[in-house]
Parts: sequence; C-alpha cells; structure tokens
Amino acid sequence: MKVYRSLAEIKEKLTKPYVTIGNFDGVHLGHQILFSEVVNKAYSNKGTSVAITFDPHPLKVVRPDIGLKLISTQEQKLELIQMANIDVLVIIPFTREFAATPAPDFVDQLLNRIGISQLVVGYDYAFGKGRQGDISYLKEQGKEKGFEVSVVEAYYVEEMLASSTNIRKLVTEGRMRDVKKLLGRYYQIRGEVKIGKQRGGSQVGFPTANLHIAEEDLCPKHGVYVTQVIYDGKCYGGVLNIGHNPTFAEQDGACPISAETHIFDFNQDIYGKPIKINLLRHLRGEQKFPGIKELSAQIAKDIEEAKSVLEEARKEILLSCEDQFNH
Repeated sequence: MKVYRSLAEIKEKLTKPYVTIGNFDGVHLGHQILFSEVVNKAYSNKGTSVAITFDPHPLKVVRPDIGLKLISTQEQKLELIQMANIDVLVIIPFTREFAATPAPDFVDQLLNRIGISQLVVGYDYAFGKGRQGDISYLKEQGKEKGFEVSVVEAYYVEEMLASSTNIRKLVTEGRMRDVKKLLGRYYQIRGEVKIGKQRGGSQVGFPTANLHIAEEDLCPKHGVYVTQVIYDGKCYGGVLNIGHNPTFAEQDGACPISAETHIFDFNQDIYGKPIKINLLRHLRGEQKFPGIKELSAQIAKDIEEAKSVLEEARKEILLSCEDQFNH
C-alpha cells in the first residue's frame, strides 16, 4: 500500500481511482465494507483503490471540548487499512484552516490531485465547512464533474449499528464480546512495557507487564479482563487489570490509570519492549481487598477462569494471532 501524507505529495493522477473517504476510527465492519467495495470495483475495472482519511481526527480540532477518545491509534489504523488490500492511502493533515475549506473546493482538490472514477461513501458521510458536502451534494458534483457516487448503507450486527460511536460506548462498558462483533476482531491496546511498582511478582506472586493508559486514550471499563498478549511473534494468554490499584491506593496516593497484565507461561524481561493486548472478556470489576493475601487468592481464581475462556476461544485466538503476524 502506497501512503501519501498530504494531497500535495501526489504528483500525478492515479489510474481509474475508486475512492472512499472517512475517519475510519477503529476500522470496524462498516468501514471494511467500504474498503471491500472500492477494492472490488478497482480490481474489476483495472483501476486503483484509494482510501482518504485525516490526522488528527477532525473532532479533535473542531470540537476539542468533547475530549474524543479514539478506538485505534494511527499506527493500528494504517495496519488495518493495509489488511483490507487498499492500494493507496492518503492521510490529509486536519487543521482549523482545512476545516474551513468549502465543499466545492475540496472536491476540486480531489479531482485535481487524484482524479475520481467513482466515490464510495457511507450513508452518513458529509464534509467541508458546515458539513455542506453531504451525499446529495456529492451526487450533484458527480453529475457535473464526471464521477459516480455510490452509498453503502448502515451495517448492523444483531441489531447493533456498526459505528465508531457505538463501539466507544461498548468499550467503556466492558462489553468486549459485542465490541468484537462490530470490529470483526478483538479490541486491542498496545504500547511499550513500563517499569511499575514491581510488586506483582515479589509481593503478590503474579508478575505483570504494565502499560500506561494516557488521558487521551479510550480506556475500557475498569476491572479484570481475559487477554491475548502478542509479543515478538508469539501469542500468550493472560489476565489484565485496568484501573487504579485500590488495594494499594493508601500507600501509592493518587494513582494514574494503568493496565497490568499477568502473562501465562512467560518469563522474559520485556521492559521498554512493545506488546499488543487483545481484550477478550471482562471478568469482574476492580476491587479493593483487605490485604495482599486476599488479592493473590482472587487473582488465582481469575487466572483459572481466564484459562477456561481461552480454551473455549482457542480456534479464534489462533486465527487472530495469524492475522497479527502476517501484517
């Protein structure tokens, strides 16, 4: 997949471009249908499949007050779009100046830089200043300027709309099985392993790999999760606690949110190393225990339950790991 970081980087028009535009946060099943449409149309007509997206997410620029939390990092979004077999990805830097671009000017920019044979958009797509570039406007522009417009309707799974907004809500509620239904894969957090308080192994008896959850990150519901940990080409089972460590709160004082994963059958020094963690199921809420003994006993129960869940999901997990390693 060829990646352009602005329209200005594109020096010549592409061959028969079949184009889709969107934020694509999470690259959920609705987005994947859009990509499938443009890939199939481009292949059938010996053209080029093109996805256009924005960085940062437009709402972070025009509505910073709402504190939008993103489902996927930019790195993960690019990986997922590449997995959809898109030929060309254009990432447009989104600024306040760009947000003020009138819809006609944006269409002309696309035509001048890329050329459009057909534009494929979602049912609710709109762009340009004041969102004036809605679907009816795009169809008018297409008739006038010589490109087709097709609209992909809303996609539902078990009466749940596949949308980024819905998925964010489900993640914050800890409904990971429903999240997977709309994403088509497990919800994932990723990052470098940080040095924590280092009491998981020495005091509690269960060493953990710690990731910091930044304030701008989408944080799942606090509590304990069954996980699949991906590190250095291998997959491991695990249990993850997301929260503030209430059992140790008095000695720690104000604690940032952390994600602490105990990885099964694992004994490596991975401080500073990148890992990916898929969240399979929320087991229980975060609890404050009277002491380390009670906490350790509960973690042992969590591990037993997690291993049972992982055994049930063995086939799905193998397929998920293969996807991660192939891309």
